[in-house]
Amino acid sequence: MVPEFQIRAGDFDDPQVVSLLEFHVREAFSNSPPELAFVLDLSKLKVPEIDFITVWQGDQLVGMGALKHLSEAQCEIKSMRTHPDHLRKGVARIVLETLISMARERGYQTVSLETGTTEVYASANALYRSFGFQPGDVFGDYVVSDFNSYYHLEIA
Repeated sequence: MVPEFQIRAGDFDDPQVVSLLEFHVREAFSNSPPELAFVLDLSKLKVPEIDFITVWQGDQLVGMGALKHLSEAQCEIKSMRTHPDHLRKGVARIVLETLISMARERGYQTVSLETGTTEVYASANALYRSFGFQPGDVFGDYVVSDFNSYYHLEIA
């Protein structure tokens, strides 16, 4: 029997977490123009305005994600990644559901995110749209480009 998924606060000292974060950063830079890769490494995730979660199946890390406080009304989803050995098992859906629930509990009105537009990002974009995220304007410190897309979900 396959163990249930378990959500935990991210532990930056866990070797599995560090390994998945390093993979995430490498993938972001290999699939994005360097000046348009807005990925957060370990040091940039370890700040008070970011809550980092991990998803486990038994003793295996299967995914991760973060919620970044932007303002009293808006937060941003960052660092969503499914472990490559666990793709197509619903992990990203669990991460996204958890982060949206956290945003609701904290009283945010809008959840935003930035992602790429190329084929590599197609499944992520489809997932965001399936949750009701709508393409929208650039936000925060991001820049307008043909490579980046911006999504927003109104949850108020």
